[in-house]
Amino acid sequence: MPANELHETARALVAEGKGILAADESDSTIKKRFDSIGVESTEENRRGYRDLLFTTDGVQDYISGVILFDETIRQSSADGTPFPELLESKGIVPGIKVDSGAKPLALADGETVTEGLDGLRGRLEEYRSLGARFAKWRATYSITNDKPSEYCTWANAHALARYAALCQEAGIVPIVEPEVLMDGTHTVERAYHVTSRVLNAVYTELFDQRIDLEGTLLKPNMVLSGYEASDRAGVEDVAEWTLRCFYKHVPAAVPGIVFLSGGQSDEDATAHLNAMNKRGPHPWQLSFSYGRALQAPALKAWLGKPENVEAAQRAYYHRAKMNGAARTGMYAPEMEREAVTA
Repeated sequence: MPANELHETARALVAEGKGILAADESDSTIKKRFDSIGVESTEENRRGYRDLLFTTDGVQDYISGVILFDETIRQSSADGTPFPELLESKGIVPGIKVDSGAKPLALADGETVTEGLDGLRGRLEEYRSLGARFAKWRATYSITNDKPSEYCTWANAHALARYAALCQEAGIVPIVEPEVLMDGTHTVERAYHVTSRVLNAVYTELFDQRIDLEGTLLKPNMVLSGYEASDRAGVEDVAEWTLRCFYKHVPAAVPGIVFLSGGQSDEDATAHLNAMNKRGPHPWQLSFSYGRALQAPALKAWLGKPENVEAAQRAYYHRAKMNGAARTGMYAPEMEREAVTA
């Protein structure tokens, strides 16, 4: 794919008022989600659930792309249409998760490095033939008083950049996802410091490995207090610290920042994104690439029952619409209540 096509795809993924659905849960993660509603995680149930999401009427007004799992990109809708083809027909860009997960980092107790580079060139070629036009690779970093180490920070940055280079060579837009995990009791200032170090390493490696930044997207954490912290930063403080961090480290050539929800409640993830966009315009589009924060209400409504499909689709559509509003700073909590009483 020529560079301008990579640029166009990256820009399409952060089109105004839209964001990305992360439907790339690994087998173990989707099993946990299904266990929570008492549904067995069989291939057919997973296919049926994703079909419900992908066939939701009108959701393309708020969803620009969907990240698929290896199993899902090979599956089809109930009418036999392959999922990538179904998404394309709605103007939604199909994508693919390509890493093989975070594994213990050698000689670094309690830290991880993401694996999956071996054989990635061939896999990207196959995914491209199956319809994928963008990909995702997630690195994770824990916050403690002495973590992440410089070793962990740079090992993951190097792997993210190698992945990005292989994607661009294959004509696929890489979403670069360095996720600083917000579990713990850390302050918002500590989260800012760690996220800054991580982003500095990532963009140093992307530059050194010749990545065309206009053909990439960044999928980071927001800068939050630890989930177990006694005094947690409010919505406006989160917006302030997060923007300060990204203005310092993310080049303006990057078309968009698609935040992950990372354990936030559905409404918190929307409110934080909204507060940041209210302070715009920014050099990059500020969007979303949410998994659980888009899907949780749909999953609860569905419960694995065919008669609940419509209710589940309404729940998913509502969350997509709320986040679409947050893209322009037009979201208000009252909009949630209106939906309940509608």
